[in-house]
Amino acid sequence: MPFVDVKGLNIHYDVKGNGEPLVILHGLGNNSQSWKRQLEDLSNDFTVIAWDAPGYGESSDPKVEFTQFSQFADVLKGFIDGLQYKSVNLLGHSMGSAIALDFCSRFPEMVDRLIIADATRGAAGQSKEVNEKKLQNRLHNINTLDPKELAELRVKELLAPNPDPEVKKEAENIMSQVRPMGYRSVAYSLSNLNQMDILPSISAPVLIICGVMDKVTPVSESEIFHQYIPNSILKTIPKTGHLCYQEDPKYFNALVLNFLQGAYQKEKLVEK
Repeated sequence: MPFVDVKGLNIHYDVKGNGEPLVILHGLGNNSQSWKRQLEDLSNDFTVIAWDAPGYGESSDPKVEFTQFSQFADVLKGFIDGLQYKSVNLLGHSMGSAIALDFCSRFPEMVDRLIIADATRGAAGQSKEVNEKKLQNRLHNINTLDPKELAELRVKELLAPNPDPEVKKEAENIMSQVRPMGYRSVAYSLSNLNQMDILPSISAPVLIICGVMDKVTPVSESEIFHQYIPNSILKTIPKTGHLCYQEDPKYFNALVLNFLQGAYQKEKLVEK
């Protein structure tokens, strides 16, 4: 299995294909395994690299919990440097979108195109009371539930109604691999997340994707990202929830491929 050492952290990744690099960042309850259909479908045109974030999958745990997504983004910088890429296309899902946006704002020269899917505004999108309640719920769940129980609880919220049984089973299997250090790191980082100030400064072309039936980060959230990010396009995927890339990978992959190949660049953007 391939790894990159980033200041003592062993960061695992799956890789397939040839061409320009596309680095993919998973969400709170996932890891690199959830991107297998993207690796299969997009690898004909790109070198697709799906990492395990610190504390996830086969990657090592940080010594102490992260509390900011900038810490994840710093590891991402070391990861991309370790792979010897000067710039990459970047795709982040949910909390992965927060890592990607932080990275893109601080290292714009390293991002050719950016894709954020089912993106979250974290603390910026809710009251202090709701934000604190979500943090405490996440910490309680990871500290008291076994991984299988946590997976069954979370997946119900993440998929559209009446999901494909195989998709549900796969999502639960991957989510049951979550470890406390990674989960707590993201929980704290989400509670501190407010990226509204950096969105207007994102200079890369951006594709925003959201499942129409996403209850965790609904389309209204993606519309706010679209409003604030200057060079952005918003696309939605019917009949999918928060895990739209797993629920309808064919539709998702087509959107990604079209965007990376410049198919949407002539579309009229909504006036900001």
